[in-house]
Amino acid sequence: MDRFDIAIIGTGPAGLEAAITAKIRNKKILLIGNKDLSLKVKKAHLIKNYLGIPEISGEKLADNFERHLSDMEIEITEDKISSVYAMGDYFALQGADVMYEADSVILATGVVLEKAYPGEQEFLGRGVSYCATCDAPLYKDKTVAVIGYSQKEEAEAAFLCEVCEKVYYLPMYGGATPTDKAAIKIPTVKENIEIITDKPKEIKGGMKADVLITSGAELKVDGIFILRESVAPSQLVPGLATEDNHVKVNRKLETSIAGCFACGDITGAPYQYIKAAGEGNVAALSAVAYLDEKKRKG
Repeated sequence: MDRFDIAIIGTGPAGLEAAITAKIRNKKILLIGNKDLSLKVKKAHLIKNYLGIPEISGEKLADNFERHLSDMEIEITEDKISSVYAMGDYFALQGADVMYEADSVILATGVVLEKAYPGEQEFLGRGVSYCATCDAPLYKDKTVAVIGYSQKEEAEAAFLCEVCEKVYYLPMYGGATPTDKAAIKIPTVKENIEIITDKPKEIKGGMKADVLITSGAELKVDGIFILRESVAPSQLVPGLATEDNHVKVNRKLETSIAGCFACGDITGAPYQYIKAAGEGNVAALSAVAYLDEKKRKG
């Protein structure tokens, strides 16, 4: 397995700037995230405080980002990391169906606004999962619930339909109501999916999660998949120090785990593109310094 110098998780301004800076410093990088970059940037109507660009739309700024990456020959690996494990002298990153290795990690996944459901953290790994493709085999011929936060997760639900006996799908996007279920298109050869437009409220169980309580029912299940755009930092990296759902960092953007750095919205307000890009630069320089010091000591 190839081991990278720096793995960067996130393709918003922070992650992209970190990748560019690390590439300039001749580091072998892995940039993981959405190839469409940040939807938050693209949807911005007008940005007026980005240094050197007096006025620009979010869509045009994203085009500039893509052009810069292309000029630097930086590729994006489109994957979603569900866990990052500190293994001593390197990090293991769990993708959808691939494990990556890197000597250092930069977290630039943005801020996770959704609060964990009651029982979510308690049952994580015991009936609660963030990765359908990773854990689907554990639920062969069983009943699962899928809480999807974007339309992309419909493909994950379809995949689970091929493995599980029954799938409940709860869309958390588009203001879904019982009258617009037809708008949710989940291709599957089996008629074993039921779309639930109630809101999830709580996860309960004994040794493992086995009940998802919604605003209108109690769903008896064998497992619950919560598929968000980003995983909360405390759940993404076990042992990582956080505060109010943000990662605690110092001025070098070092986290509580040696070799792990964080930048952008994930470190807290203000949630500004220029701030995120600046922190991406600092995080990359700090990661480079960490690797150089590690090499000297080794």
